[in-house]
Amino acid sequence: MLQNLIGIVIKTATAKTVKVRVARQFEHPKVHKIVTMHDNYLVHDENSRCSLGDVVRIQACRRMSKRKNFAVAEIIRPAKTWIDPETKEIKR
Repeated sequence: MLQNLIGIVIKTATAKTVKVRVARQFEHPKVHKIVTMHDNYLVHDENSRCSLGDVVRIQACRRMSKRKNFAVAEIIRPAKTWIDPETKEIKR
């Protein structure tokens, strides 16, 4: 069984690599409150399709580098972007 996780792209620094934040929630055993923790993963993006803010599904694959063990399986929801008609800038 392959490991699949869902997270948000938080950085697209280098070619073919993105950083994805995967959040998880659990109930604290003593306090009985819902706690949100997150982990950051370096993920292989072969065609550089991902952009900042995309919600993606990542899946485990063979080791690509020292810290890169996951690959982008699909983009679940692209980031909301629009082009400003006056300045022609891309806004998020």
